[in-house]
Amino acid sequence: MEGDELTLGCMPNNVHELFAYLIVSDAAAAIRYYCEVFGAKERFRLSEPSGRVGHAELDFGGVVLMLADEFPEYGICSPKTVGGSSVTIHLHVDNADEMIARAVKAGATLQNPIADHFYGERSGAVIDPFGHRWGIGHSIEQVTPEEMQRRYTAMMQQGS
Repeated sequence: MEGDELTLGCMPNNVHELFAYLIVSDAAAAIRYYCEVFGAKERFRLSEPSGRVGHAELDFGGVVLMLADEFPEYGICSPKTVGGSSVTIHLHVDNADEMIARAVKAGATLQNPIADHFYGERSGAVIDPFGHRWGIGHSIEQVTPEEMQRRYTAMMQQGS
């Protein structure tokens, strides 16, 4: 790669933003949960006359999360319908211990207890009541990519 291609890396010129878009089995309840537990603010929602949410946007301190109810008639299904999700949403906060405790108290299932990790973060994971996995963490040290790789390699060698 030469010239401008090197400065662009693998990012296409036409990508300006990337949003997580969650499909949930009860969007109104999910909006309440994410606002209560994670401190998100609802920007707006579009609802059908039946009450089903076709689109909503939540502000996570300048980062937008989009979500909607399931529309199985269009093949748009939630983790509860399809039996889980392969996606993790990582939420970086000031105090992961408190945030995970709040999420569990409000109905999340603890998947990975909070711990200090080789990559310089204290984090854990929960499954929210709607089937989405959230990694929640905060920084405990700055680690260079080279040191992170060294620690990762050492950890993998110990595990085998």
